[in-house]
Amino acid sequence: MARLAYSDFLRQLYGTRVQKLNVNAGLTCPNRDGSLGWGGCAYCNNASFTPVFSHSTASVTQQLLDAKQFYAGKYASMKHLAYFQSFTSTYAQVEKLCSLYSEALSVPDVVGLVISTRPDCLSDEVLDLICSIDRNHPVIVEIGVETSHNRTLTLINRCHSWQCAEDAITRVASRGIHVGAHLILGLPGESENDMMATVDAIAQLPISTVKFHQLQVLRGTSLAQQWESAALNIINWTPQQYASFCHRIISSLPERIVVERMVSTAPQALLLHPKWNLKPAQFREIFQNIL
Repeated sequence: MARLAYSDFLRQLYGTRVQKLNVNAGLTCPNRDGSLGWGGCAYCNNASFTPVFSHSTASVTQQLLDAKQFYAGKYASMKHLAYFQSFTSTYAQVEKLCSLYSEALSVPDVVGLVISTRPDCLSDEVLDLICSIDRNHPVIVEIGVETSHNRTLTLINRCHSWQCAEDAITRVASRGIHVGAHLILGLPGESENDMMATVDAIAQLPISTVKFHQLQVLRGTSLAQQWESAALNIINWTPQQYASFCHRIISSLPERIVVERMVSTAPQALLLHPKWNLKPAQFREIFQNIL
């Protein structure tokens, strides 16, 4: 079978065209609050992917209404998914999570949830809650895996292992819930062969979708401090080299796995490396030219 486009995958799952709307639930992460560590992931600056309408000071309802208004001219006929993206969106008491998710689904035209989280924040109680929602409103759980190499996970302060990610993906999928995996390409010290080993490992797991993008060095992160002092070995792709590597990755993935995205952007005021100055559509053109 041919690999589905991500938009077609969503259309099949929800029965209509849908647009993801970001929600900031005001939660944190166990490697930020001292439960496992401090400071968060070395590369993480949530401001780099938080839209102007997504602020934890506003209610979930207000964020979604503002987002719907923001996209009204472009996506007027679409239904919507509440995308709990910021920080770890299962890292709270189950009662609070139930309230947050239920509020999102009460907003008109919101037909499902995408919940971004860490592999170590998916207790049986949380999965029970997600299963109960999934019966009527399909849920996609997006798990930050990043790499299969434990040495890298330690270096970037993830505070979990690859084995933890394997277990989480298997447990979520065993409940009949769609799982998306998030990978970062170009993490410090990793070669292209190291990254392909991660791709090969993730391909053996029961994931529905995968999202990967190039490592971005962002101001306000510990990674930026180490990069500026030349303390880390970070691969320096051109857009063409990166697109060629993306082609190699996609060619190796089973066709059952839907590729959500290959590249990410960040505000230029925050971005230190790589300075490609490309919009996603421009990168797709480079990728298509390689094909």
